[in-house]
Amino acid sequence: MSSTNNNPKIKHVAIAGNIGAGKTTLCTQLSKHFNWDVHYESTDNNPYLSDFYTDMQRWSFNLQIFFLNNRYRQILNIINGNRTVIQDRTIYEDAYIFAPNLHEMGLMTTRDFNNYFDLFKLMISQIKAPDLMIYLRASIPTLVSHIESRGRDYEGSMSIDYLKRLNEKYENWINNYQAGKLLIINVDNVDFKNNPEDLGKVIQMVSGELHGLFEQAAE
Repeated sequence: MSSTNNNPKIKHVAIAGNIGAGKTTLCTQLSKHFNWDVHYESTDNNPYLSDFYTDMQRWSFNLQIFFLNNRYRQILNIINGNRTVIQDRTIYEDAYIFAPNLHEMGLMTTRDFNNYFDLFKLMISQIKAPDLMIYLRASIPTLVSHIESRGRDYEGSMSIDYLKRLNEKYENWINNYQAGKLLIINVDNVDFKNNPEDLGKVIQMVSGELHGLFEQAAE
């Protein structure tokens, strides 16, 4: 399937999903199988993330602007490149899930949220949606299990309520997503990290969606 790299009409595959859904793991696995480049979410080099989990109200706007800027740059690189790229989380999740959630929780002021969302609308007017969006649907117990297993210190203070609110927003967003082709994978039922057979099933699902995209591109 590495021929995707030679088809400029199919350049952008993205994985969306809540914290702990398995986005980074699946990005890595699919990139190896299909010979894609990967744009990971910038958590390790994010100067605000640790502070945000300690004081969300103080750092929410800074964090969201950092993510927005980072993901917009990633999309521009994908557009200007000649390789198929799989992206770990999307610019849409920042604007439709994380920022609104912070605003509703009183952790981002209305002034800051409106400023942020205006910038987002300007950015997406200059780009197009991914050729294929893969949404990893996961229940709260699955998310908690994944988060605990990776043991990131700054995620230790994350509440169940916070994850539930995000999950509700994810479901609302994905149920209304019409920007492009969408594949939903139920992570509760597959363990693509530890079970090669489950990974094979996921790869088969993605291959089926890509085949449809190739047919569209050839028309």
